[in-house]
Amino acid sequence: MAEVTIYHNPRCSTSRGALGTLDEAGVPHQVVQYLKEPLDRAGVVGLLSILEDAPGALVRRDPRFKELGLTASDVETAEQVADVLAEHPELMQRPVLVRGDRAIIGRPAARVQAFIAG
Repeated sequence: MAEVTIYHNPRCSTSRGALGTLDEAGVPHQVVQYLKEPLDRAGVVGLLSILEDAPGALVRRDPRFKELGLTASDVETAEQVADVLAEHPELMQRPVLVRGDRAIIGRPAARVQAFIAG
């Protein structure tokens, strides 16, 4: 079974749940706390190139998003998302799971189970 990389925020219950799912299933994994080790722009572009979700889905629409004055039109394309997340990694949706040339956002939690099974 190929190793999974999980972009993780330990303060997020969904992210903790995904990590627990990996542990329980015995899936070898590497944890990247993306707030401590943020992706640079090239890293975000690489992640977006294999992400099964739309680029804009990788950006959290939380109070920080609004505080920065961002709108949905600011994160429509992969290029825009890469710019925003390289500058504001705290806006990255979590958890993100990567295996080989596939990546998903692990929301809802059932997606994690399907991803590690497939």
